[in-house]
Amino acid sequence: MSSLSSRAQQRILEIIPGALVWTTLITCVVLSFIRPLWVIYGVIIFDLYWLFRVSYFLPFLLISAMRYHRDIKKNWQAMAEAKEGYGRLHHLVFLPTYKEEIGVLRETLARIASSAYPSDRIIVVLAGEERDKERFERSASILMDEFGKTFLALLTTVHPKNLPNEIPGKGSNLNWSGHQVLPKIEAMGFSPDDVIVSSFDVDTIIHPQYFSCLTHAYLTSHNPTRTSYQPVPLYNNNLWESPAAVRVAMFGTTFWLLTELSRPEHMMTFSSHSMSLRMLVDVDFWQKDVVSEDSRIFIQGLLRYHGDYHVTPMYVPVSMDTVMTGKYWPALIALYNQLRRWAWGVENFPFMVKAFREDTQMPRWTKIVFIWKQIEGMYTWATAPLLIFLMGRLPFWVAPEQFREFALFQNTPFTLQWIMRFAMVGVFVSAGLALTLLPARPAHIPKYQTIVVVILQWLLLPVTFVLFGAVPAIDAQTRMMLGLPLGFNVSPKRASGGK
Repeated sequence: MSSLSSRAQQRILEIIPGALVWTTLITCVVLSFIRPLWVIYGVIIFDLYWLFRVSYFLPFLLISAMRYHRDIKKNWQAMAEAKEGYGRLHHLVFLPTYKEEIGVLRETLARIASSAYPSDRIIVVLAGEERDKERFERSASILMDEFGKTFLALLTTVHPKNLPNEIPGKGSNLNWSGHQVLPKIEAMGFSPDDVIVSSFDVDTIIHPQYFSCLTHAYLTSHNPTRTSYQPVPLYNNNLWESPAAVRVAMFGTTFWLLTELSRPEHMMTFSSHSMSLRMLVDVDFWQKDVVSEDSRIFIQGLLRYHGDYHVTPMYVPVSMDTVMTGKYWPALIALYNQLRRWAWGVENFPFMVKAFREDTQMPRWTKIVFIWKQIEGMYTWATAPLLIFLMGRLPFWVAPEQFREFALFQNTPFTLQWIMRFAMVGVFVSAGLALTLLPARPAHIPKYQTIVVVILQWLLLPVTFVLFGAVPAIDAQTRMMLGLPLGFNVSPKRASGGK
């Protein structure tokens, strides 16, 4: 590959994920007509692999769930205050915002202000966009009057539009805001080693002990500037008002990250999380030309320190909004767009391969594991739902008559049914766990809807798995394969504002 131009190498790497997915799907369809027994063998192997996967991940999910329910009851503030070095630390919170109404911003600031951690040790940055300058400055002025004296500092930045070498979105906003705020932090006399940065979606509602738990984790880490701190993301703010498919998809995201938290050796950050200002300064803040800035900033740290960078789990939650438009079908469209944007994390694959090849100091095993997790995760995201629910049945619908006499052909449907019955244990566990994560039912929600939210919504899992799992992942990977960039779409949330 070294003889190819840099651009040609980049295009090959961009094509690989989508090519793997489409090769798998097309091969399954074609062979279902001409070699159905091959497809049946393949489906049996894949379903067994999926059963193994479910069996492997379930214990990690349950371990994380137990740690979650244990840690949300702890007095992290008292534990943090007892640690040496507590007094030297301060928190810096970035809240990038675009077109959010003041109600969302106010609630987020109020929750930060009322947390167990002293608000006079917290610096909050409202990071607006010039594309929405009038609204932002109006809201910022009101919030400055309300919260200006609550925090150590409440700062504002406005990200100019149409800057070169960047795309509009959260990453470019954070990059601009970080560079604007750093001189002010230095003027206050704070060392980047003693400032913990939290990058939040603007609708993030923190647990009251979030900053206290984060401080404790920072003070007890063997190398606190070489790690990111990942909380449990819950999409609970407007969960009861969301369509069932949205709830199932959001619970799935939470459960996926819970399994990652209990085996964090090679995980990356997702959504709202925290890190040291030292790392951000060392990597020159967030990249300006990516959509998936939440995972990319971790990779930047991994590269800057040649593999000596990791994730520290925090089993306390941050709660955010589900997509919400006020109408059912627009909400599903918004969900699809949001999941496609998350699936655009596939853009990390070519970046990682190229950067890892150039980094001669990073251990080879570290490179292999991260690249494998990236490509395997994106591949199964796009193919597993279709292979399990559709492709496995296709040979039985279209196979030529001469194959239908084979014992394998006749017995396989029963075999697959039993495999999937065992795998359904994961669904029952997830449904039970979801019940423990539900927020209190709002007064305006009828009691009968509890049955829908707790039980009946899980009947939509196969449909949700395909339409809001495989399809947006295939969409994202196909776009990258064809060289069609995906911009940063803003997901509509509560009627009062969004992400």
